[in-house]
Amino acid sequence: QVQLVESGGGLVQAGDSLRLSCAASGRTFSSYAMGWFRQAPGKERECVAAISSSGVRTYYADSVKGRFTTSRDNAKNTVYLQMNSLKPGDTAVYYCAARTGGYLYISKSDYNYWGQGTQVNVSS
Repeated sequence: QVQLVESGGGLVQAGDSLRLSCAASGRTFSSYAMGWFRQAPGKERECVAAISSSGVRTYYADSVKGRFTTSRDNAKNTVYLQMNSLKPGDTAVYYCAARTGGYLYISKSDYNYWGQGTQVNVSS
């Protein structure tokens, strides 16, 4: 069992940056693959980034590639999503998710545990 708590969302202007954090409970964080998802009103929840349990492998959706970076600090039980050059189209609730396993997982059905979400609003 793992509990996830996101933080770092807010209201920013286009072109600004934000860093989201996701703190996990438990002593086996290093065995969990992590994903970052977002859901805008009326849209499906989509994976924007994922990171393997070791942190060696990462995935980015085409829409955020080159602008977003995910990383993790297993000693701090925390995963991060650095978001640069934000656009109004990035406005959504952002969720982190976790599952055991050593690979990259990009489908929401792959994940067992979810945080409560943090709102990101980007104004033009």
